[in-house]
Amino acid sequence: MSEAVAIGSGELTARISPLGAELVSITDAGGAEWMTDGNPEFWTGRSPILFPIVGELAGGKLRLDGAEYDLARHGFARKRVFERVSHDDGAVLFRLSDDEGTRAVFPFAFDLELFYEIEDTTLGMTATVRNTGNSAMPFSIGFHPGFAWPLPGGGDKRDHSVRFIEREGGPIRRLDGDGLLCFYEDTPVVDRRIALHSGLFRADALIWDRLESRRLCYEGAAPEGEGASPASIQMAFPDCPMLGIWQKPGADFICLEPWAGHADPVGFDGDFREKPGVMELEPGAERSFRVSVTITPAVSGE
Repeated sequence: MSEAVAIGSGELTARISPLGAELVSITDAGGAEWMTDGNPEFWTGRSPILFPIVGELAGGKLRLDGAEYDLARHGFARKRVFERVSHDDGAVLFRLSDDEGTRAVFPFAFDLELFYEIEDTTLGMTATVRNTGNSAMPFSIGFHPGFAWPLPGGGDKRDHSVRFIEREGGPIRRLDGDGLLCFYEDTPVVDRRIALHSGLFRADALIWDRLESRRLCYEGAAPEGEGASPASIQMAFPDCPMLGIWQKPGADFICLEPWAGHADPVGFDGDFREKPGVMELEPGAERSFRVSVTITPAVSGE
């Protein structure tokens, strides 16, 4: 397997591995790292692509058209080596196509492309799913980027927050011990903002399956002084109607995860095509899902 490839502008550099077409690093012009360090004590991932499922299936089984297939949490794309289709200084395109191994657990012909591009301080990520077979293909897809917590120049972890662009007053969902979507609980969002602390994640991820926002801002504390501004990551995800926020308590990362799909709900035992959040592509059709990440380093005040 070849090493990660780099793309960049004068202000931002990203590295992407062919394994899973996974984003593994974002550094700013000063060399500061904005992503998780992949500490194996907590989580070795950096930004896996979740396909053709998001989360866990009940019993680890994909139930489809009267048959069952063994399909592990988050699907197989993150464990597969993608072909590098094109690469220049500012962009790279990777592709994964079905093969005997994928068809054994997901019986469809497909192309999954991941396109990364950088312009100034913004990294764009576009996942395109194409049905290359002759029957309708059900699927879900999700992004799972893990960012540094605290951010470079962001101050103390306890001063970090996530701000939504819209009001998110509805309840959130939680997972049970088997990773299945279960109960609702009151939202931790107050005035469009979540004050981050590890206690939020003792019961696993925070999940919005009815999200209003398609943009958010993850930011640290503003430095003191006139004209100061905090380190922040602006994330836009116009094509993903769901969101997970997750970390391992004690770790130095936070995952902000735009999804189009989610884990099986507790008690769901129907066909995969009938599962809430699952989409279908007709033969020859394709669908793209875009996420952009804009990096803003902290500015010290006078």
